[in-house]
Amino acid sequence: MGELTLRDLDIPTLVMLTGEAVRARVTAQVHAAGFADIRPAHGFVFQQLIDRPPTVSELAQRLGITQQGASKLVVELETLGYVARTSDPGDSRVRRIALTERGHACLAAGRAARADQQAALAERLGDRGLRALTTGLAAFAEELGLTEPVRGRRVTLPAREQ
Repeated sequence: MGELTLRDLDIPTLVMLTGEAVRARVTAQVHAAGFADIRPAHGFVFQQLIDRPPTVSELAQRLGITQQGASKLVVELETLGYVARTSDPGDSRVRRIALTERGHACLAAGRAARADQQAALAERLGDRGLRALTTGLAAFAEELGLTEPVRGRRVTLPAREQ
């Protein structure tokens, strides 16, 4: 049997391997940008804080984890200075979680890291190849039922990150 190459792998395997490699590379770049205390699970939390600051219960529901798990993540991010609890303007008894200035800076570093990966791929594949890859991966994601979770920023936290 000959030597195995990447082109010999099926698409699901390539997607899994590529996803893990991208995650590691983006995490390393975010760490190098001054956010060495961040881990991939935190990015899932950040995504939930972009449109509207949720309560811990809302965050737990959106991430698909227990309220205790969400609370633990919030305390961790609060201690690290990435999020803060704020009073709800309509009900001062309700506490919402919002990104701090440091949290927004970390989010920007993650976006920049992903943009670097996209640019490197665009350089390698060209515009046409990049569009074809995007179309194919989007179709695969749609087949896996990710359309609504992505649209609503409700991609659940992977079990290994909980």
